[in-house]
Amino acid sequence: MSFDEDAVPDAAQPQPRPPSARERFERIYLILRDRICLLDYPPGTHLSEEELAKEFEISRTPVRRVLARLEAEGLVQSVHGVGTIVTDVDVEELQQVYHLRLELAELVGKLSPIPRTVEDLDRIRALIKRCDADMLNPDQRAFLRLNMDFFYELTAMTGNQPLREITERLYFQVARVVLKMMPQLGLVEEFTAFRREMMEVLAAAEIGDWESIGHIRRAHISMSFRRMMLHRNSGLSGSP
Repeated sequence: MSFDEDAVPDAAQPQPRPPSARERFERIYLILRDRICLLDYPPGTHLSEEELAKEFEISRTPVRRVLARLEAEGLVQSVHGVGTIVTDVDVEELQQVYHLRLELAELVGKLSPIPRTVEDLDRIRALIKRCDADMLNPDQRAFLRLNMDFFYELTAMTGNQPLREITERLYFQVARVVLKMMPQLGLVEEFTAFRREMMEVLAAAEIGDWESIGHIRRAHISMSFRRMMLHRNSGLSGSP
């Protein structure tokens, strides 16, 4: 029997490392957060620890930890005698979150800015191309997915970890509101405004003008908030 030197027995092949408990926790957390923000779990949805544990094939203990984190971020609420319920966002809360986001936006370009590489800029260009393609057949979920991906590119521009964490938390508190109000805001108009923001950020990043990126971000958050306030009466019941 001949032996092929290039053939390595399966047992000798490096086996993928099983995910750690922390990695499994993060994966489940991100999946549930996306479901809440994309309204797969609309406000008022009851999240069953037992059903989630069965879905992800884990015990209920890590599920409780994930739900506790989502509750700390204001996305769910534990109600005695009922369980864990997906929260809604009221006008007052939305205004407070947006006001804080406005103040934090400019800090992205001031606190430990991280220069962008060619690959970083290419990812933003790819998002703009994706936006152009999505606008040919506008879809609400596609818009929010695209918005999320661009948000991650923005937060990667600062090396200040506390700023990144609080910015992410505030973003996901209001992301689902944009999706919920899309019929009133106008999907094409939102795509157009969002594309303009990406183009402006790309132009500033290409010349390394980090402070301008903060100002651009602040301006677009402000305009988004004002558009929502204009439509709050026809949009959400009890919410903007």
